[in-house]
Amino acid sequence: MSRYVEPKWRPPLMLILGGSLLAILVLPIYAAILADFLTPLTGRRNAVFLVAAGSFFATLVLGWLLWRLILAPVQALAAKAELIRDGEAPSSIDHYGTPEIGELAQAVLDMAEVLQSREMAVRGYTDHVTHELKTPLTAIRGSAELLSSDESLSDESRHLVEAIAGAEKRAIKLLGAAREIAAARMPEHRGTTSLSACLTQLRERFPSIEIDADNADEKIPLAQSGLEIVLGHLTENAVAAGATKITLMSGKGIEGTWLRIADNGPGVSSGNAAKIFEPFFTTKRDSGGTGMGLAIVQTLLLAHGSLITLDPDVTNGTGFRISF
Repeated sequence: MSRYVEPKWRPPLMLILGGSLLAILVLPIYAAILADFLTPLTGRRNAVFLVAAGSFFATLVLGWLLWRLILAPVQALAAKAELIRDGEAPSSIDHYGTPEIGELAQAVLDMAEVLQSREMAVRGYTDHVTHELKTPLTAIRGSAELLSSDESLSDESRHLVEAIAGAEKRAIKLLGAAREIAAARMPEHRGTTSLSACLTQLRERFPSIEIDADNADEKIPLAQSGLEIVLGHLTENAVAAGATKITLMSGKGIEGTWLRIADNGPGVSSGNAAKIFEPFFTTKRDSGGTGMGLAIVQTLLLAHGSLITLDPDVTNGTGFRISF
């Protein structure tokens, strides 16, 4: 594991807090004694002014020390964590204040390195496995096509060949979905865009459904490539469910930017509502559904600090709300 925080002597946090509390206790006593001492020499008003100026200077020094040794390192660590979340490799910070904050910084950076290594390992393994499985699946498809061309096959055998061909197509879809969900775990879609930037591509891809958008120029903290993936999967699910219209709306509230997607399809039953984001859960398995679309959307959004939930305000159809 890399050593990001260089070991240097710094006053421990307990010493800083204890010294600060002692200063708060001693300063008023010191000010009262000094004011009484200076009053005969300078007069009461001047004595009070000198004591107040000294107290103010001492407070500034104490505040600077607390900022330098506690607040600034914590802010630097928070900024570093945000950069790592955006995809930057873990690296050292310039100043870590107390030894306790230094240990915390080392633990955070170590954790980030481990998590990034795991993500890369998962993506590499997924890419390798899906690539290796393509060869036997291609052989299965070729064999099924060859068998299906045999006119002497019985109806039972032909049905079996069709089942094999259908299973091969489903396996290909699942492998593609596995690659997508592995890619979605990586924070590769940082940036901003708007609904208006995605509407043309979305309407061309799904000409069978009416797509309306309100407040389409609102800036959304997700790159266009990522938003197109999210909207593509949600629209694909709406089309598969039989919806004829989908409405998109974006806005900004106290908690940040939000996006709502609603369709006029049959909606989600109460029994399925808790399972719709689970990988491989689908009610369209017979028609080729993989149950990975919403899992990919949720994974991508979580990797970019966003959250998708069912919108309870949509009663006629299915609605989702994304909080950025």
